[in-house]
Amino acid sequence: MSKLEQIKEDIYVSIANENEGILEAIDELKEELKKQGTKEVEFEPTRLVQNNRQGRQMMKSFFKKRGVIVKFAKIANE
Repeated sequence: MSKLEQIKEDIYVSIANENEGILEAIDELKEELKKQGTKEVEFEPTRLVQNNRQGRQMMKSFFKKRGVIVKFAKIANE
């Protein structure tokens, strides 16, 4: 598993645990994305606790305020 994938996994776990440790995970994510020369990261919406439009928008906004642009993978039936 790549470092980026591990950080994303940590974020999924953090979200499931009421955002415990989310700020530290976002900081790690920002560092890793900077090394890769980007500010964008893609998440799987089906892995989110609140997988609806409101939940996705809230996540995008929260991460954007911290300098990370969140994209979501397309779901087959969307």
